[in-house]
Amino acid sequence: SNWKDNVLNYCKGWFNEGLEDRAVTRDLSWGVPVPLKDYEDKVIYVWFEAPIGYISATKEWAENMGSPERWKDYWLQDDTKLVHFIGKDNIVFHAIIWPAMLMGHEGIVLPSEIPANEFLNIEGDKLSTSRNYAVWLREYLESFDPDPLRYWLAANAPETKDADFSWKDFQQRNNNELADVLGNFINRSIVFVNKNFDGRIPELGELNSDDRAMLTELEKAPASIGELLEKYELRKATQAFMDLARMANKYFNDAEPWVTVKSDKSRCATTMNICLQTAKALAVLQAPILPFSAEKIWSMLDLNGSVHESNWDEAGTASLNSGQALGVQEILFPKFDDKVIARESEKLQAVEDSKPEEETAVASEEIAYDDFKKLDIRVAKVLEVEKMQNADKLFKMQIDVGFEQRQIVSSIAHLYNADDLVGKFIIVLVNLKPAKIRGEISNGMLLAAEIDDDTLALLTTDHEIKPGTKIT
Repeated sequence: SNWKDNVLNYCKGWFNEGLEDRAVTRDLSWGVPVPLKDYEDKVIYVWFEAPIGYISATKEWAENMGSPERWKDYWLQDDTKLVHFIGKDNIVFHAIIWPAMLMGHEGIVLPSEIPANEFLNIEGDKLSTSRNYAVWLREYLESFDPDPLRYWLAANAPETKDADFSWKDFQQRNNNELADVLGNFINRSIVFVNKNFDGRIPELGELNSDDRAMLTELEKAPASIGELLEKYELRKATQAFMDLARMANKYFNDAEPWVTVKSDKSRCATTMNICLQTAKALAVLQAPILPFSAEKIWSMLDLNGSVHESNWDEAGTASLNSGQALGVQEILFPKFDDKVIARESEKLQAVEDSKPEEETAVASEEIAYDDFKKLDIRVAKVLEVEKMQNADKLFKMQIDVGFEQRQIVSSIAHLYNADDLVGKFIIVLVNLKPAKIRGEISNGMLLAAEIDDDTLALLTTDHEIKPGTKIT
């Protein structure tokens, strides 16, 4: 399959170049320290130590559950299936280095599959959380339901090449596919039955060739879509599901129930019975990708329990009972207005417009020494660190700058643990004009070096220095 080709191609390239030594440490001030004498200045490289956390996290979970040995049920059992879902930049670590580490401990299961995706970009540019060039989930959910984004990601999963998210394509996927195909079929079926059959599932009568063809497709769908999901081919599975919804719409149109309801009520009843059977099947089959709208369909059909408790293999079986009352009808996928989408695009464009020019080896514009003297840069000691609520990246920090204690707010919460920062000596610009960030005053700015778009390294001192000492 596609992801296997991905992994094989990357590994072949590495093997062809030769298995050379690969450093497992970094010269950084933060990270897991190397537990060896005379190497206190080094930390273990994250992609060497992070996979170990897969096992240690399982052990911690088992201890919290009160069964410390349960971790062995996952990592030491022959029937365990270990799957690594990763990006292409981590193939070497998860396909070669991590398995090699596991082989050094007899009995621990090895990964059986490693689905590796390409990169996901946004509006033609690389995603960057440090520049705020991203679609933040909390902000997204203030304006949209979860399922349209889940659908876009599934339909465009970067399985064989980099994918590019755009708000316009997101709108088109929602309006033209979710709303006009899937939502339209569910809505028109339930509205028609409510109007013409007193809101109850009609009787299934004699079948014609079109009826049998539709029911046959329903019966085959769980196995065919399930196989694609089992092979981690999410894009193909999503396409197959939506093709089934298109087929359902065609079945409805070809049957012309708006005509047969007047000329042949029994024929119309059979058509609508099959439409509702199809709606039930679609609810089950879409549940892995569209869980919230699947539950809505289940409720509209007034079925017991949850769609997520249903039997996948029996999804295509015509199991609805004639005469059963339907639930309350609602619109599954409202269409997105151009103004709403334009607003989201403008947010990203504003970030893009503020993007600094590409850095080069040439120094910035020269300044006079008097300009540098205006900057009051001092050593500060970190006293307290607190994660700010509803702000994934922000720390509220209390620092000692020598002549007073201050509060600063810094966007490093995704890179550092709060406890690890307490007691550190950092470098702070103390005469920066105070600013209010998420309702908190930030009186100063810590200094850090940008390693890449998403990684910063704090500037610290190599030994303890009196807080307030000026940097000159």
